[in-house]
Amino acid sequence: MSKILICDDEKDIVNAVKIYLSSNPEYTLLEACNGQEAVDIVKKGDIDLVLMDIMMPVMDGIEALSEIRKFSNIPIILLTAKSEDTDVILGLNVGADDYITKPFNPMEVVARVNSQLRRFTRLGASAPESSSLVIGGIEVDDDSKICKVDGEEKALTPKEFEILKLLMTNPGKVFTPKDIYGKVWNEAALSGCEKTVAVHIRHLREKIEIDPNEPRYIKVVFGQGYKFEKGHS
Repeated sequence: MSKILICDDEKDIVNAVKIYLSSNPEYTLLEACNGQEAVDIVKKGDIDLVLMDIMMPVMDGIEALSEIRKFSNIPIILLTAKSEDTDVILGLNVGADDYITKPFNPMEVVARVNSQLRRFTRLGASAPESSSLVIGGIEVDDDSKICKVDGEEKALTPKEFEILKLLMTNPGKVFTPKDIYGKVWNEAALSGCEKTVAVHIRHLREKIEIDPNEPRYIKVVFGQGYKFEKGHS
């Protein structure tokens, strides 16, 4: 059973999302009407995924997301209006795993929830014999999901970890944003996926690079995509 928390101050939105997801008997659906309530529920544990609106009273979705990321890496999907693009980018920077734009397509909601739960579950799956990968000052361990930079542990979100692991497993190989999205999100590339990947890459650089504006490890290949610089092996 997966416990999913739906957080939105509009009751109609909560009810609609509950209808979309209730067809899966493996889902237990919980509700919250503001960010503070969502944080309190997640702190109690046992929540597997959060669907959260951005604009809410008491505590908005971005602030709640930031608070949750201090103690949990569970998947968080933002519910946004088309006019909230700037907030979406901020949310992805803070640690959101995905976003869905209102008005919702019921099949998209179900697909994205399934995808995030699948990815998060697989993070705990058994890894190959050698789960540790080291290039230069970067070390990732697929068993513990720990990333270290020059010996210092860095807190990465599940998506950031998977992007870094993908690039480090294939040093020097160029991946387009659509390649990265398909492999990390485990679904066909959707409209706007390039922006989603770019934001995650930027956030990842801020954590592993000495100077994110002059990266040593994650390089852009103009007009093509991203690669991990194998010269640091």
